[in-house]
Amino acid sequence: MRTGRGTAWFALPISIVLLTSACGGSGGGTDGGGSGGEQTDVTISVNSTEPENPLVPGNTNETGGGKVVDALFTGLVEYDPRTAEPSNAVAESIDTTDSQVYTIRLKPWTFHDGTPVTAQSFVDSWNYTAYSPNGQQNASFFAQIAGFDQVNTEDPDGTSGPLQAPQPPAQAMSGLRAVDDRTLEVTLAQPFSVFPTQLGYQAFMPLPQAFFTDRAAFEANPVGNGPFRFVSRQPGANIVLERYEQFAGERKPSVKGVEFRFYESVEAAYADVVSGNLDFLEIIPPSAIAGNLFETDLPGRSVSQTYLGLQRIGFPLYDARFQNPQLRQALSMAIDREAVNQQIFNGLKPPADGLVAPNVPGRIDGQCGELCTYQPAKAKQMFDATGFQGPIELTSNADSGNAEWMQATCVTITQALGRECNFVPVPTFGEFRSAINGREMSRIYRTGWVADYPSIENFLNPMYRTGGSTNDGEYSNPAVDALLARADAAPSTEEGNALYQEAERMIIQDMPAIPLYFQSVQAGWSPRLANVTVTQLRELDLFSVTATS
Repeated sequence: MRTGRGTAWFALPISIVLLTSACGGSGGGTDGGGSGGEQTDVTISVNSTEPENPLVPGNTNETGGGKVVDALFTGLVEYDPRTAEPSNAVAESIDTTDSQVYTIRLKPWTFHDGTPVTAQSFVDSWNYTAYSPNGQQNASFFAQIAGFDQVNTEDPDGTSGPLQAPQPPAQAMSGLRAVDDRTLEVTLAQPFSVFPTQLGYQAFMPLPQAFFTDRAAFEANPVGNGPFRFVSRQPGANIVLERYEQFAGERKPSVKGVEFRFYESVEAAYADVVSGNLDFLEIIPPSAIAGNLFETDLPGRSVSQTYLGLQRIGFPLYDARFQNPQLRQALSMAIDREAVNQQIFNGLKPPADGLVAPNVPGRIDGQCGELCTYQPAKAKQMFDATGFQGPIELTSNADSGNAEWMQATCVTITQALGRECNFVPVPTFGEFRSAINGREMSRIYRTGWVADYPSIENFLNPMYRTGGSTNDGEYSNPAVDALLARADAAPSTEEGNALYQEAERMIIQDMPAIPLYFQSVQAGWSPRLANVTVTQLRELDLFSVTATS
C-alpha cells in the first residue's frame, strides 16, 4: 500500500486504460500530496497497533504491520496519496502487449544496507513468498504467475485439519525470469489486466540478499528499500524508523524519522494527540466523534474523509454453528446500521450496500439489496427457523476503538431477534489476529478491509476465493471461484468488472461476511504538524507531512 506521485506510466495495450498518477503540490492543511519540503531533524510519533508478525512484506497483511512495511519498503508501483492512482516507483517501465507477459525495467535503486535492488531481488522475494512451506500469508497474491501451482500446494483439509499440505514439486515459479540486473520478465498463467495495479501492494516488494542469508537477523533488524530505515523495536511499545538519506524515489520525506507507538486504547492515544504528546492519530474514538467533539478538541488539526475501506463482521465457517447461510442473512437484516451510525459515529459512516467500497473502479451500487437493510420481523422469522442455540457473541480487539459500535450492534440484534447478543473483547489486535489466523475463532468477529490497490478485484479475490490470502473464515463456493477466475482472465477491464460484479452478488447471497459500513477516517494531529495528507488507504502520507520541533 505504497503512496506516491510521479509522471511515469504503464505501457499497456490499447484495450486497457493507461494508468497515470495525478500531480499535486504540497500546501497547508490536508491538500499536500508532494514532498514535504526542506528536510528537518524532527521525528514524529504516529499511533499504530503491534504488528502481528516480523516486518516481512510477504507475511504482512494487517494494518499495524502494514504501516511500518510501507515506510520501510518501496515496490515497483506506488499509489497517489489522494487519488490512489498507481504510478511507477522502482519500475522505470511496465510493458505488455497481451496482459499475460510483462517486461519490467527497473530504476537504479539500493536497499538500506547499500546492496542494489535488482530483478533477481524481486524473483527471489516473490518465489519465497509463494512457496507454501514458508507459510507466508500473502502467498496467494502470486497465484496469477505461471508455475505458482508448482510451488504452492493446498492443505487437503484446511489449516485447521490434521493433514499436511504435500511438498511442492518446485521452489521457483516458471513465470519469473531476471533477464538482467534491471529487467524482470513476468509470465502469467493467463491474461490478467489488474496485474500492474497490484504491484504496489506489500507482497510484491523486494527483499535483500541479507534476508535469505540470515532470516533471524533480518527479522531483528529488517532491511528495506523505502524512504525510512529501521532503528529499533520495543515489543508492546513502539517501532522507530529514520529517514534513509540515499532513498532513490522522486519524493523525499521531510521528517527525520517516525515512531510508531502502540497504545492500550484509542482513548489514551486520543488524549495524547489533544495534549500534543502524540503527533498523529487516524482513529478518533467514538466518544470524541459524538457531537463532533474532536473538531473542538483539535481546532484546525483534524480531518474527516472517506477512503477505500469497508467494515464487516465475519463468521468462522469452519465452526458448524455458522454454516447455514440463512442464519448469516438473518443476522445481517437484524442489524440497524443507520441507528448505530447515528448513535456511535454521528452519521459519518454510511451503511454498506455491498462488498466493495465507494470510489473503487468497477463498483456498482445496491448489490446487497434487502439483505443489508434493517428488517427485524423477517430477520427473526429466518433466525428462529435455523434453530441456532446459545447466545450470539461478537468479538473484536479492544485497542482500536471498536467496543462501542460492536456493543451497539449487539443491542440492535437483541432487539430484533429477542435473543441475547454479547460483545466479548480481545485485549490487543495481535492476539485477535493470531486467533483468526490460527482458525481458533468461536465467535462472530469484526473484519475490516482497506484496499491493497484500487480495484473491485481486490475486494473479492483475497477474501472470498477458496484459499484466498485473507479468507479468514474459510469460505468456499466453487461457482464463485469459477466466476472470479473468468473475471481475472477477461480480455478487457470492462468485461472483467461485469464478471466481478456478478460474483459479488453471488457471494452476498452466501453472506460469509456481513457488510456494515463504508469507512471514513477521522484523523487528528498535534500542533507541530503541517501539510497533513491522509491517503485513500488510511495512512499518514509520510512524504508530504512537515513538523516543527
